Amino acid sequence: MLRKLIPAAAILALCTGPAAAQDSPNSASAPSSLSIPLNRKLPPTREEIERRKANDRAYDAAMKKIPDKKSSGDPWGEIRPGRAPAAKIKQQ
Repeated sequence: MLRKLIPAAAILALCTGPAAAQDSPNSASAPSSLSIPLNRKLPPTREEIERRKANDRAYDAAMKKIPDKKSSGDPWGEIRPGRAPAAKIKQQ
């Protein structure tokens, strides 16, 4: 009985170490009143808001510089040689 209990206890102790390490890092290092939950985001500062607006304006300006793409119904039209329409051949 004891031969099975000791290895089982060792396996259990080895498995609980990594599980305890997955806990939040603030729980052991700081008091609970000072720790910030990991899933909570702080509100952006004025500098961050201004930086985001400047990035948006720069993105919009760059998108306006890109020329519009020509739309073509036939992607192989420039590669294939032109052929006479079948209607003109039948009429002659």
